Amino acid sequence: MKSVSPVDLDALVNFFESITPDTVAQLGHFYDSQARFVDPFNDVQGLAAVEHIFAHMFVALHAPRFVVTGRVLQGQQCFLTWDFHFRFKRFQPQTPQTIRGASHLVFSESGLVVLHRDYWDAAQELYEKLPLVGALMRWLRKRANS
Repeated sequence: MKSVSPVDLDALVNFFESITPDTVAQLGHFYDSQARFVDPFNDVQGLAAVEHIFAHMFVALHAPRFVVTGRVLQGQQCFLTWDFHFRFKRFQPQTPQTIRGASHLVFSESGLVVLHRDYWDAAQELYEKLPLVGALMRWLRKRANS
């Protein structure tokens, strides 16, 4: 099996860190046409569906951007850690937010992503930051820890 070169990984990381609404359509340079994407809210298959997830991010949030903070590449798999910076459009639009998470990527023999699975704590990283829901989530966490 062909291993993905660090140059390819550098290009992919650069793509994630500089993605814009205009560059979402370039996802096909890095993703297989049947790639699967999974995160706490989505489980989709196919390049068009994955592109839709990334495009919707720009509709739903102000100034979303990723900063990759770590990477491990082994054979056909990669693990990236990242900070996702954004502002809500509807709630606290002036307050910068950050979600810390990780992505597990699996590459085809040709070096394209066939699986992209994001791991992050939706309760702590997102729900607790929302009005009303946040208060409930913080209360639930306190109760669970007592």
